[in-house]
Amino acid sequence: MALSSQNAITNWAGNVIFTPSEVLRPTDVAEAQQIVADAPRIRALGTGHSFNDIADAPQLISLRDVVSPFELDEAARTVTVPGAAPYGAVAAFLQEHGWALHNLGSLPHISVAGATATGTHGSGDGNGVLSTAVRGIERIGADGELTWVRAGEPDFDGSVVALGALGVITRIRFAIEPTYDVTQQVYTGMSWDVFLEEFDEIMGAAYSVSVLGRWSVPTLSTLWLKQRALRDQVGSVDAAQHLFGAERVTEEVHAIIDGDAPDDNMTPLGTSGAWSGRLAHFRFDRAPSAGGDEIQSEFFVPRAAAVDALRAIRPLGDRIDPLLHVSEFRTFAGDDLWLSGGEGGGRLAIHFTWRQRPAEVAAILPDIEAALRPFTPRAHWGKVYSTAFDQAAGFRRLGDFAALAARVDPTAKFRNDHLDRVLAVSGSAAQ
Repeated sequence: MALSSQNAITNWAGNVIFTPSEVLRPTDVAEAQQIVADAPRIRALGTGHSFNDIADAPQLISLRDVVSPFELDEAARTVTVPGAAPYGAVAAFLQEHGWALHNLGSLPHISVAGATATGTHGSGDGNGVLSTAVRGIERIGADGELTWVRAGEPDFDGSVVALGALGVITRIRFAIEPTYDVTQQVYTGMSWDVFLEEFDEIMGAAYSVSVLGRWSVPTLSTLWLKQRALRDQVGSVDAAQHLFGAERVTEEVHAIIDGDAPDDNMTPLGTSGAWSGRLAHFRFDRAPSAGGDEIQSEFFVPRAAAVDALRAIRPLGDRIDPLLHVSEFRTFAGDDLWLSGGEGGGRLAIHFTWRQRPAEVAAILPDIEAALRPFTPRAHWGKVYSTAFDQAAGFRRLGDFAALAARVDPTAKFRNDHLDRVLAVSGSAAQ
């Protein structure tokens, strides 16, 4: 077993310092099982892309050094991959073999286990969060035993977006589909007025739609439209020059407005290409987003309340924008996974990529949350929200999940302060 040790271990952005000074790095699953069985409290560390302390624990384990092959089952239309694998590697493997996932998030750099556990999403009115493609999860339980939970089993819907509270994920099985091409077009100059007045039409204009910009100005930055076609379909990549009052851009464009992101880290525009290199915003072989110089927050509101929720936040724009790299607005479909942002119906995701000014971000978040309170918001589990934010108000199956966690992990081995404090899964079994 290797130990990853340094003076301080931080998350990807550097705004969270983890409690341990070393990460346990087993080289095979049996070794990982023994580590978990022996630990009083332990949690898995993936790519560190959470922006709060949800991954922290007295001991941290990483499965990056555990070699596990990708297993493609074309008859069943599934792929089984290591939980530590990044989405970019899974996408490349599937594309090479003629298969695809239904969607990707903005960053292909994140691990599939971390993204699954926190309910990370992509975009598209008809597309569920990334976790909706999961068909099975293999995990190490509190006793060190290796077990599967599979689609159709009674605990499955509560075990997918599980926040690391049910065990250490070793492998995940995803549903796949035949590969397809995506053409990505970007428009600039759409006004806030048009966005709010034609919201439904805009968000339904392509397979995947993202709107980026700031709050206090009359014009949004960019509209990203990603349209798909089967590989054997011959289609034109021509697109309207003007759409929703915005103009199509044909040269390189950046998601982070006047930020310090690398110049060549965005996926290509205007040309048709494999889904694996178009659905994400950022290239897998480049530093993502603002390169870590950021803090992120994200809130989900019901799709029907989307425009009203945006209008409620806009009066705070003069205070938000000086702290902001950019905001992004995406929609996604509903699902049945208990702690998914989409549980019970489609949602609008209101995303904030903040500058590294944590004290000022912490000061503005309660006001944003108060503005959203009438719409029963949910916060992304892996991003920054205030300690007073009531996740239980938004996630109606939280009580069911607390009971499941107490049953699966009766000694609270996989709990931490974040789960006890924010998710209210503390109690006699978590003491």
